[in-house]
Amino acid sequence: MIKNPATGTRCIATYSIVGRDPETGEIGVAVQSKFPCVGSAVPWVRASTGAVATQAWANTSFGPRGLELLDEGKSPEEVKEILISEDEGFMHRQFGIVDTQGRTATFTGDECLYWAGGIAGENFACQGNILKGEKTVEAMAEAFSTVEGDLAERLTMALMAAQEAGGDARGMQAAALYIAKEGGGYGGYNDRFIDIRVDENPDPIVELRRILKVVRILFYRTKEGNLVDLTGEHQEYMLGILRDGGYYDGPDGPWDEAMQKALDLFYSTENFEERMAEFGKIDIEVIDYLKSPDVTYVKLKR
Repeated sequence: MIKNPATGTRCIATYSIVGRDPETGEIGVAVQSKFPCVGSAVPWVRASTGAVATQAWANTSFGPRGLELLDEGKSPEEVKEILISEDEGFMHRQFGIVDTQGRTATFTGDECLYWAGGIAGENFACQGNILKGEKTVEAMAEAFSTVEGDLAERLTMALMAAQEAGGDARGMQAAALYIAKEGGGYGGYNDRFIDIRVDENPDPIVELRRILKVVRILFYRTKEGNLVDLTGEHQEYMLGILRDGGYYDGPDGPWDEAMQKALDLFYSTENFEERMAEFGKIDIEVIDYLKSPDVTYVKLKR
């Protein structure tokens, strides 16, 4: 592990991207590094404010300080200049910033280890150090600008593209995705929409995207038009799941209160609370997910 000779602190050599989706208001950071638990240091996000990724000889105070300055109305470029002016070690720092207007900034100090650099565009800024080359950052920018899908898809595919273009010269170890959205947290109580960390894995981006699939089904909310009636084949399938899992042992027939109670218990047990629907309805994505060959569910002991 490379260390700062002056302070003894670890170098968070990595590549990251901060990004915003103007349609949904989501804002976040995705990062990959040959540095364990990278998600605990690099990403700083607030839905009402913006996002900061801080790395290299990382000054982690740049995260909360950067968000504070954005809250005061400073632009990302202004925040960049203030952070640099307040830090004697700025030549060793690297960071990216995006605000809720889509304005961005990226900074790479001249003493960051080769190859190091960044690209800032509308709604995104990407940066990296100790990379195999500048194509890593260029690939991130290209993927974010061209990939279709929500912000999580675009950010994680940007990481995939970066890795395919060379990535961190030292290899792979950890990755993280942190996206904030107003009311997007569990139960709608905060803005922590997606917070996934892969802390120790030989292929962390692939693992990050695997976990993202689970997060989508468990914590994303039902899309308009996705509710279907629990009748016919949908009822038959779900009663089979409920009986097999020990949630329901009653008779067939029209959907009733006993069946609904069993379904609600199944939902609560399997962490589908965000997908709960009105009586006699179910999110078709839940059924599709349960039909996946690798899905298992808890079987209650009676």
